[in-house]
Amino acid sequence: MKMTTDEKVFGVINTVFMLFIIFITLYPFWYVIVASFSDNSAVLTNRGLMLLPKGFNFNSYAKVLKNHMIYTGYCNTIIILVCGTVLNLIMTALGAFVLSRKNLKLKKLLMIIVVVTMYFDGGIVPLYLVVKNLGLINTRWALMLPGLISTYNLVILRTAFEAVPASLEESAKIDGASALRILCWIIIPLSKPTLAVLILYYGVGYWNSWFSAMIYLKDRSLYPLQLVLREILISGSNTDMLSGADTEIQISETLKYAVIVVSTLPVLCIYPFLQRFFEKGIMVGAVKE
Repeated sequence: MKMTTDEKVFGVINTVFMLFIIFITLYPFWYVIVASFSDNSAVLTNRGLMLLPKGFNFNSYAKVLKNHMIYTGYCNTIIILVCGTVLNLIMTALGAFVLSRKNLKLKKLLMIIVVVTMYFDGGIVPLYLVVKNLGLINTRWALMLPGLISTYNLVILRTAFEAVPASLEESAKIDGASALRILCWIIIPLSKPTLAVLILYYGVGYWNSWFSAMIYLKDRSLYPLQLVLREILISGSNTDMLSGADTEIQISETLKYAVIVVSTLPVLCIYPFLQRFFEKGIMVGAVKE
């Protein structure tokens, strides 16, 4: 089809604009990667764009990988992420299954009670007191149990369950299937895209979480990766990585960038495998009025 002059001009302007958006979106990530491989003094004196490493070296990564707290943080984060995500999915699926039943008594009232929790909560102090009275302080459970179900994710999954044809459930009931068997063998397999999205939501939430750990954990051996990262970036606790006081100012900047890359890389590697489910899962589980 032949394009008019106006369409060609619009296409050029649109392309330039989108390239600009892509650049300002990706450049911060690229800068962090480039700076982590650069010379310390070059990063400190740089005042413009940096598209390639200046004084290419691996000194910062060597310092990061020698720090035992990085490995401890990785292990703790992986344990919390795997266990927490599994528990989140189980409890969210059970809650969504109950709320998706058409014959559920007081269904509208229960949904109102559930949705209200999205906008109102008791606050940090009451939550801390509850966690303390349950004996969860300074344990990994304190990072998983208080947020076991996300209301937003519960509503998404409930809507996805409601989209499953009722005829399939009726056929299973005729064959003698229990409610739990219907959930595990019919509804959940048909809701895999939405579950994949929830895995991404819950997983990224655990990976990025540091505030709860800062409140509930006292033992440094239980610190997740993001809390270790926070100490390095903010609290200046990177002195144990450094060979001497003279190098602390120089290496601190590149060390921060190296830690950011190390802590972000796993999520960037996992996301492409779940991305194909993302749009479909959101559309299937979209909230319907």
